[in-house]
Amino acid sequence: MTSTQSNTLPDKRIAEMIRAHKSGEPVGVYSVCSAHPTVVAAALTQAMADGSYVLIEATSNQVDQFGGYTGMRPAEFRDLVLGVADEYGFPRDRVVLGGDHLGPNRWQHQNAGAAMANADVLIAGYVSAGYRKIHLDCSMSCADDPAVLSDAVVASRTARLLRIAEDSAQRAGLDGPVYVIGTEVPVPGGAHETLSRLTPTPAERALRTIAAHKAALAEAALEDVWPRIVALVVQPGVEFDHLNVIDYDRDATAELRHVLDAEDHLVFEAHSTDYQRPAQLRELVEDHWAILKVGPALTFAMREALFALAHIEDELVAQPDRSNLIDVVERRMLADPGHWQTYYEGDPATQRTARRYSYSDRLRYYWADDEVDTARRTLLANLDRNGIPMPLISQFLPTQYERIRTGELDTTAQALVIDRIRDALRPYADACRTAQPLISGERR
Repeated sequence: MTSTQSNTLPDKRIAEMIRAHKSGEPVGVYSVCSAHPTVVAAALTQAMADGSYVLIEATSNQVDQFGGYTGMRPAEFRDLVLGVADEYGFPRDRVVLGGDHLGPNRWQHQNAGAAMANADVLIAGYVSAGYRKIHLDCSMSCADDPAVLSDAVVASRTARLLRIAEDSAQRAGLDGPVYVIGTEVPVPGGAHETLSRLTPTPAERALRTIAAHKAALAEAALEDVWPRIVALVVQPGVEFDHLNVIDYDRDATAELRHVLDAEDHLVFEAHSTDYQRPAQLRELVEDHWAILKVGPALTFAMREALFALAHIEDELVAQPDRSNLIDVVERRMLADPGHWQTYYEGDPATQRTARRYSYSDRLRYYWADDEVDTARRTLLANLDRNGIPMPLISQFLPTQYERIRTGELDTTAQALVIDRIRDALRPYADACRTAQPLISGERR
């Protein structure tokens, strides 16, 4: 990125959206929280179709100074995203990079001192690499903390990381990024336990969170950064677990959604909006959750497409030449159960179903595995080499079949996968009304 691209345009786009939203326009932006290149390609393709920018965020689980579960550090993930943008002809200056759940999340098993020291390095790495939207998440307890942290402790730790971020930006010759704060932050990647209902954050608690952060910033002599804190994470009452989705109920947020009326630069950020219905996504944006986070639903859609293609492969390709993708995934998940074993309970048959089809999509942790990735590539190559008959696309990917018939989509295996992921993104684009003009005077 050039300094102009990384310093000005991303912040301007987010700030312009917030100004429009605060002036009464029900607009927003969705944030793609996935590190898989195919999901990134789908997000860029959707944004290109909409004539919009794209916001792509790496989580602290995926990308950190030690590589995260993807093996990538912040600069490496940045380069991956920009490389995919170049491949698809998407302008780099329309890519906004963000960091999600940045804080001591990865090191909760350590004492707070050690965990926060790691968080300092994490924040510096993201900001120095040019990430322009930083979610500061200090909501979790560390090994020597009480079970529930006070707003004051969370805010104090947040201010500490914000200072690291500001200093890192200055050393890198960058303007300071925009920030997201909050204390009622859902667990990254969906709930671990089975859910029946959720209570939205009480309005008075959200107000206390804002007051605590203002006080902590004042204590740290960071009051001037407050206008660049653009969003507050609160719980709107949406979540998913392995088998269930809790849908948004706007009647339950009648008081909460007015908390930010007096804050002219703040909107809400909604986490775990995966699998919400289109009408509920639209209501969330209208009710001031102007930043919608989505992640597992996208790799869930990718898995649906790849498994469908694996069934097509079974019909077309001789057994010795097949990718056997589904079997490879199952074998690798059993051989390395660390990403799912403590999440999926029940007998072996129940666990097997959850490994493959759960909403929480713990399978997403295995796409970067060398054997799994090789099987995925073999699958796509086999189908492109043989060609996919239209009746088989109709059988296994009927929505994509209709788009092929109308000339909107070609029949390459990768195109089918990307379009299926876009089926999960299209409701977000509609809810946020991202199909709108770019910044005034900017050429498409």
